[in-house]
Amino acid sequence: MASLQTLLSILFFTAIAFHQGLVDAKFSKSMYISWGAHHSAILGNGDDLQLVLDQSSGSGVQSKRAFLFGSIEMLIKLVPGNSAGTVTAYYVSSTGNMHDEIDFEFLGNISGEPFIVHTNIYTQGIGSREQQFYLWFDPTADYHNYTIHWNPTEVVWYIDSLPIRVYRNYENEGIAYPNKQGMRVYSSIWNADNWATRGGLVKTDWNSAPFIARFRRFRPRACKWVGPASTSLCASNSPANWWTSPTYSQLSSAQMGQLQWVRNNYLIYDYCQDAKRFNEQIPPECFKKQF
Repeated sequence: MASLQTLLSILFFTAIAFHQGLVDAKFSKSMYISWGAHHSAILGNGDDLQLVLDQSSGSGVQSKRAFLFGSIEMLIKLVPGNSAGTVTAYYVSSTGNMHDEIDFEFLGNISGEPFIVHTNIYTQGIGSREQQFYLWFDPTADYHNYTIHWNPTEVVWYIDSLPIRVYRNYENEGIAYPNKQGMRVYSSIWNADNWATRGGLVKTDWNSAPFIARFRRFRPRACKWVGPASTSLCASNSPANWWTSPTYSQLSSAQMGQLQWVRNNYLIYDYCQDAKRFNEQIPPECFKKQF
């Protein structure tokens, strides 16, 4: 079964490359600095990026193209030292009040404290689906791979190929799913000391500025979004069963074990367990199988 899954994945990405074309992965060609350009930079041969936060401004980039389904990968090296109050973000999002969004957000910390990765998903403008994890490594010492895998069946968040969270499509049961809007890729760093560290109790130490987050090897293996009709275009350009077949969409038994290991040891907040927040009206997807 594992070999079949691998073969289907290879064929799937080959189909995208043939029919849609893999986007040039260099930051210099596929993304641009959308704010804070005065102190951030695309470096080297265009495959490296640094985003900077100081008292004058944060900074951010976005992809030139929007996508509908695929795997979005980025290597990120987070801000070293005392970064409490800062947030480094990596996410995909559409625009407007009814936007869809899939998030990785990395909360800065006091030196020596565990780093928290904050995940969320918005559908039709509604979020509040946060799950948070401690990282089991030092994300400032080296680059690590953070991947958003998004297809018509499920969204999976990966860190270094380990799945940490799954959000499945139950649209046929009235639960919204992000499958109709193309989303661009964004990364940014900004000051969030009003909430990011212990609910805003720890403020950003500007003596530690500038805060620099480093990014490398942006890999958007995804279908290009060209408008509402591309929902069916993407599906027709690669055999539909590759997108939705249980073999491709579901995690393997080994991946299920990895997911449970992460969640058993490092999950620190799950909105589905926060009944008080929702006045005892837990969101309906919480009662569905997610993995």
